[in-house]
Amino acid sequence: MKTPSSPITAAQPALPGLPSGIEESSVFRSLFIAYPDALLLVDQAGGIALANPSAANLLGYAVGELVGLNVDVLVPDSIRPRHASYREAYGQAPRPRPMGTQMELVAKRKDGSEVMVEIALSPLQNQGLPFVVAAIRDIGAYPRVKQALQRARYSDYLAQLGRLAVDTRDLQVVLNHVPTIAAEALEVEVAMVLLLENSRLEFRVASGVGLVPGEEIGARIPSHANTSPGFVFAEGQAVVVSDYREERRFAVPQAYLDAGLVSALAVPFYDRGQFIGVLTVRSREAKRFGDEELRFLESLSNLLATSLQRVQTEEALNHAQRLESVGQLTGGIAHDFNNLLTVIQGNLQVLEELPAIAQDGYAQQLVGAAARASRRGAELTGKLLAFSRRQMLQPDSVDTHALLQSLADMLRRTLDQRIGIAIDTTPGCPPVLADPGQLESALLNIAINARDAMPEGGTLHFRTEACGGLPPEVRNELSDSDTHGGFVAISITDSGMGMTEEVKERAFEPFFTTKEVGRGTGLGLSTVYGFVKQSKGAVAIASRPGAGTTVTLYLPQLYDAAPPAADEEDSEQAIPAGLRVMLVEDDPEVRNVVHTFLATLGCSVVTADTAEQALLSMESDAEAFDVLLSDIALGPGMRGTRLATEAQQRFPGLAVLLMSGFSSELLDADRDVPQSWELLRKPYSRAELARALARVLAARP
Repeated sequence: MKTPSSPITAAQPALPGLPSGIEESSVFRSLFIAYPDALLLVDQAGGIALANPSAANLLGYAVGELVGLNVDVLVPDSIRPRHASYREAYGQAPRPRPMGTQMELVAKRKDGSEVMVEIALSPLQNQGLPFVVAAIRDIGAYPRVKQALQRARYSDYLAQLGRLAVDTRDLQVVLNHVPTIAAEALEVEVAMVLLLENSRLEFRVASGVGLVPGEEIGARIPSHANTSPGFVFAEGQAVVVSDYREERRFAVPQAYLDAGLVSALAVPFYDRGQFIGVLTVRSREAKRFGDEELRFLESLSNLLATSLQRVQTEEALNHAQRLESVGQLTGGIAHDFNNLLTVIQGNLQVLEELPAIAQDGYAQQLVGAAARASRRGAELTGKLLAFSRRQMLQPDSVDTHALLQSLADMLRRTLDQRIGIAIDTTPGCPPVLADPGQLESALLNIAINARDAMPEGGTLHFRTEACGGLPPEVRNELSDSDTHGGFVAISITDSGMGMTEEVKERAFEPFFTTKEVGRGTGLGLSTVYGFVKQSKGAVAIASRPGAGTTVTLYLPQLYDAAPPAADEEDSEQAIPAGLRVMLVEDDPEVRNVVHTFLATLGCSVVTADTAEQALLSMESDAEAFDVLLSDIALGPGMRGTRLATEAQQRFPGLAVLLMSGFSSELLDADRDVPQSWELLRKPYSRAELARALARVLAARP
């Protein structure tokens, strides 16, 4: 029995239309050889009888090497047992069948590498031949389809993160999912999110999968350009690493090489234009990342940045709402507390002047201690109001040398003993016009920031000097009218870590802080800025990383300041005997104290507890009143400001002095009432009341 030399030369029916002299067998052989897809002719046992050149190129063999091999050799080791059973089942019922359209198929090449393929099986049994033709196509042969599928897959992963970001308010949940999504979508071994710390000196590993030693969650990595994330920070754009073994732009940790990592892709992400972190993926394959992977990772990082911005905005809003609630609460507490302090301080002052007490040294000590405690209570109330930014400034003459000496004494007792404090004040430095308590609070805020910038100790240097004008960098912060005259520069210099330009530019922004969560509100320097601006001054910062920071307050000089003691004495003498005062106060105990103050000042006093009662008394009294002294808050009826307006309309020569324990009321009144009216903050002493009365009498038309 004669066997055909080749399956291709088997007898075939004549093909009509062939030119004369061309044999059908040569046509079929040429077609088999020239076909662009890989073709294998496989027998029932799985042996390869024929292979075309395309198959040899795809699978990495010579044509002669493929012939005689079993197709199982072309199947990856992990699925070879299953493939044998599939082939056996197919041999029982052979039929035309496409493979790889609904699932991923992988062919193993001679060098062990794998290639994604689609396979079409065509049995030849119905043609009388015991073979199956396997047509194999590299999926890379049609990249547009592959690219579309890849983009759709990436879009699905982005949608997953988008849904998560909308559903959760927990930023850490989002941070934990980003590396997982990146690793799954890109099919890589390592993915991680690194956040730049507020100091901008190092990164913190916030989340990740497949992390190598030294980059565990919470680990800190320097941000200088010789580190992998630091290089991204320095470049400010995406960085692709084709092969770590050939990388020379930054130092590659040995842990990367030990883990078999070869290629990487890292993209930065930003918050309102400011660099805040890096999203990195790494693979054990060389040259793993191209344009599609870059676009996907950039989209993922943008979505993460948006989530970070939203959470931070919500936190800032919640913080502001909490501060507003605290402000409202402290305002209400301050009103009642200041009324109580007015009663306590007033009665103590009256008690101190009683003849029986004046001659008793021990009693004087007790009264003095109680008076000092009540003053500290008033200071505490003022600090609560300053925290809520409802404090009304009371500018006065401030001796900066004395203030700094007092502040330095307190700081030496409270700051780290490793921090040295030095004071350098220019002899004859003029006083400044500012609220003494708020100036001290501002300097204290700056000193606390300086302390935090010197965790290992250092030097805190206070300096004052008079200057004829403002330096150019802050001159435009004030109007032309406010820049005339001299200023006193109060500078506070630390030897700490300093600030970057980005941090320095945002230092005065409310809620901006470089401190860890729970260690700062971000209101310290913004409060300093607001105080200085309200005092018609300016503030400047000079700093650079590693060289410390200097904060300088420029406050207006005070000229021809009268000594406080003389002012106090003159004010009491300036009140004419028999001055007629209408006192309106709804708190009976406060009313009694103020009545006593006025009586000891030689005034004739009529009292009322409501505005309506006061107007009736003033209308019915035959003798005119000189001064209306009224609380602003008078219970459910007419307020003190409305009472003063109506009273002055009826009695044009009436002087007005308003008082309140609510700083917010005083602030509102300060904006709305005539300049001739005076505002007095509770609690106050008899001398403060006397000075206020003297001022309203002097301003009376």
